[in-house]
Amino acid sequence: VVALSHLGSALRLGSLWLPEKPLSAVADGVEVYSTKINSKVTSRFAHNVVTTRAVNRADTAKEVSFDVELPKTAFITNFTLTIDGVTYPGNVKEKEVAKKQYEKAVSQGKTAGLVKASGRKLEKFTVSVNVAAGSKVTFELTYEELLKRHKGKYEMYLKVQPKQLVKHFEIDVDIFEPQGISMLDAEASFITNDLLGSALTKSFSGKKGHVSFKPSLDQQRSCPTCTDSLLNGDFTITYDVNRESPGNVQIVNGYFVHFFAPQGLPVVPKNVAFVIDISGSMAGRKLEQTKEALLRILEDMKEEDYLNFILFSGDVSTWKEHLVQATPENLQEARTFVKSMEDKGMTNINDGLLRGISMLNKAREEHRVPERSTAIVIMLTDGDANVGESRPEKIQENVRNAIGGKFPLYNLGFGNNLNYNFLENMALENHGFARRIYEDSDADLQLQGFYEEVANPLLTGVEMDYPENAILGLTQNTYQHFYDGSEIVVAGRLVGEDVNSFKADVKGHGATNDLTFTEEVDMKEMEKALQERDYIFGNYIERLWAYLTIEQLLEKRKNAHGEEKENLTAQALDLSLKYHFVTPLTSMVVTKPEDNEDERAIADKPGEASYQPPQNPYYHVDGDPHFIIQVPEKDDALCFNINEAPGTILRLIQDPVTGLTVNGQIIGDKRGSPDSKTRKTYFGKLGIANAQMDFQVEVTTEKITLWNRAVPSTFSWLDTVTVTQDGLSMMINRKKNMVVSFGDGVTFVVVLHQVWKKHPVHHDFLGFYVVDSHRMSAQTHGLLGQFFQPFDFKVSDIRPGSDPTKPDATLVVKTHQLTVTRGSQKDYRKDANIGTKVVCWFVHNNGEGLIDGVHTDYIVPNLF
Repeated sequence: VVALSHLGSALRLGSLWLPEKPLSAVADGVEVYSTKINSKVTSRFAHNVVTTRAVNRADTAKEVSFDVELPKTAFITNFTLTIDGVTYPGNVKEKEVAKKQYEKAVSQGKTAGLVKASGRKLEKFTVSVNVAAGSKVTFELTYEELLKRHKGKYEMYLKVQPKQLVKHFEIDVDIFEPQGISMLDAEASFITNDLLGSALTKSFSGKKGHVSFKPSLDQQRSCPTCTDSLLNGDFTITYDVNRESPGNVQIVNGYFVHFFAPQGLPVVPKNVAFVIDISGSMAGRKLEQTKEALLRILEDMKEEDYLNFILFSGDVSTWKEHLVQATPENLQEARTFVKSMEDKGMTNINDGLLRGISMLNKAREEHRVPERSTAIVIMLTDGDANVGESRPEKIQENVRNAIGGKFPLYNLGFGNNLNYNFLENMALENHGFARRIYEDSDADLQLQGFYEEVANPLLTGVEMDYPENAILGLTQNTYQHFYDGSEIVVAGRLVGEDVNSFKADVKGHGATNDLTFTEEVDMKEMEKALQERDYIFGNYIERLWAYLTIEQLLEKRKNAHGEEKENLTAQALDLSLKYHFVTPLTSMVVTKPEDNEDERAIADKPGEASYQPPQNPYYHVDGDPHFIIQVPEKDDALCFNINEAPGTILRLIQDPVTGLTVNGQIIGDKRGSPDSKTRKTYFGKLGIANAQMDFQVEVTTEKITLWNRAVPSTFSWLDTVTVTQDGLSMMINRKKNMVVSFGDGVTFVVVLHQVWKKHPVHHDFLGFYVVDSHRMSAQTHGLLGQFFQPFDFKVSDIRPGSDPTKPDATLVVKTHQLTVTRGSQKDYRKDANIGTKVVCWFVHNNGEGLIDGVHTDYIVPNLF
């Protein structure tokens, strides 16, 4: 895999924390007395073991949690629990088999750990276990990954976060590189250099490198008498190897790996089409950060490069008719253009991309760009296509046909509110990759960082050739580009063990000429060199080959269909099971003592596309009353509409225990369509009351009236005001929303939707969101309230529906079997104009079968 297929290689590990009060953990009875992180890296392949030991000094059983952050690019290969000297090992099983065992454990109320995607580079592995009084427990997690070369070095990125002082805390890393180590560095973001001095040692000579970090208890303390720990942050190790020759081939036990990273070549000029989303949802911070990044990218453009900007919203506009050279005058003009970019309208991804691609094709055909130059399309978008051609599979087909395999497409997805799977699949099938740009203060730096990775192509059309009929199971061996600072890695199996010599040829087109690099391996020399690595695991090249093969099969599988997809899945599953890797197709199953020998899955591998920030369950109703019930345990949502005449009042929430009620009154359009079935209705008025507090608030689209013990106060939506009293807070955010909280554990948000005052059809209307309901009683009812307690549903038999973009399925819920349709609604909590898309299963006929009784049971005579 080319080094740039992941943004650096992260390796973070080794945090453990305890429930409740981590810093008084010993007082709480549980003491974590040892945490060790042991890594061995051979030929860029890292084998990492995280071991934590704890003892329960209390006289009752306690729950202990083990928590490790590990790289998204890593595969867990083992997990064991040792309790009172008895070890419970992990077994890797096919995901479906493991899932059944996992669900059984969960249904019995047992704790179960899972890997969850938790950030840009990391996912979190968590498992909890009950430890008897006086007992000891040891957790041991092993994972492996191939370190990718990024900006000229390999990076191991260790997340250190023990959450308490640990008597024996140690990180120990051994590196063995047959090419020899050229540089090695280590740093800790959380300790000052004078403190770090005696805790950290690092050394390298020849082929071996070593890093050790052993802070004493005093070095861990945040102050001389404190019981809280300084250890909270990143511990980073970076290194690179000697590069006397452009490539290096290593052969061990019948498997080979070929690393290729030539240096000192001139950069191939590039022709770049920047395809930029300027739709309404990019307004504000996102567009500002995009402009900042583009201005910095323009600073890095070389004079022999060519470029153009293609902007898309509902339609497409361009900076210039054709690609233009990056001369100082043109770059000055480009800066002015970038600064003037403004957001507007919808999202037409298809036409934006096709315009950029055709511009690159034309420039080549009309000889407007140098013969020895290469083309790149970089697209940035923050949403889903919603105008023009909006079917993802059709856009993919159009783009694939237009590019015709000639140059790569890189897709940058801004934020979480987009179909990342679609962006990734489209990039992968056009020899590029997708990257998620996180909506943080450094989004502009993330964009610039991505550009730096692809800014310096040294070779195009790279082909790696090996002896014919001598190799099996070769990983990807053709690459459109080799970028400076990265590395191409190819691995395979040798047919015969008795190979005396081995030759590899690499061909590529450089900036000024075509190049062929030849690498010859003398097997006897190789054996001698490898005798030195006696302290490293012996079959590492075979495991590296398996890791790389699985990674590439899983990427190919994303765009495959039918029989091809089944074959790729079978191959990847077979290797995952054989080499004991937890991949998206497998899970780790551990027999744990409190299960009475029942097994359960405790390690799983999430997909990047499913990354969502962790969420509480929440419920809302908005628009043409669309009710949405989000169920985070299922990572899914159910939705339904209520069709009722304007003036009708519906009970949304009623809790007899806390005395809370919420009712809403429906309004219609200014002039309904003659066909009553298609008229739009909304909530125009809401009544929120708490009988115990003698408190009522009436919210309309004009004003907010609060009665406190029958004394009214009136506020306008033009106010920004906060009202607080015992156990209650109400905050009005001018023209946007209103937040009402009753104590800790009940929070509602009312969103104001304003339309143009003279709009011929629509009125202003309200949306109602329950963002926290955990303090409401189990007796709560109403159209939303009845879902506050956990409930289960199952979706099966997904099949084409009457609308080709919206499949139907069978939903089993509350003993009813219903036909439901995949659709989407909007969540306007954060932004009343644009909203965030929520995909849900739509229940027809006013929610019949999902809601208790029928919808008319929820009609009430007045707002309070």
